Amino acid sequence: MLGKLATWLRISGYDTVYIGDLNLNNRNKEDTFILKSFRDRIVLTRDRELYRRCLGAGRDAVFVNSDIVLEQLKELEKRGVEFKIVMDRCSVCNGLLRKPTDEEIRKVLEREGISEDLKERYELWYCKRCEKLYWMGSHWRNMVKFLEKVKGNR
Repeated sequence: MLGKLATWLRISGYDTVYIGDLNLNNRNKEDTFILKSFRDRIVLTRDRELYRRCLGAGRDAVFVNSDIVLEQLKELEKRGVEFKIVMDRCSVCNGLLRKPTDEEIRKVLEREGISEDLKERYELWYCKRCEKLYWMGSHWRNMVKFLEKVKGNR
């Protein structure tokens, strides 16, 4: 429901649990799982019933009105969430990023079929959990442009 929003929160350095990443056996019990788990976190949802249940259970919760990610980010910025590219967390799995070793770089480049020596051109970050490599390529520039729209600069 809010997977793209979860990705942007992670890119911005927020420790973000996304229910879609969890291997729950019974999707019908997701709401109950959310209510009982991760009690130190704020629940973000587009599900009105889950929102009401969170408030009734004393959970911090935010109902996200829009189903458009740009508008979702704007909604949260109005509530004090700052969106910026931090590169502390993996956007895929929420793992912590760090500088990669030469061997890790080699493995990822080989696995992904990338012939360019990224290490020579870019600052690199690595997620040990999902073995993903990040760098400031064209996707980085696209993310910067998108965040400018969130801030109303475009």
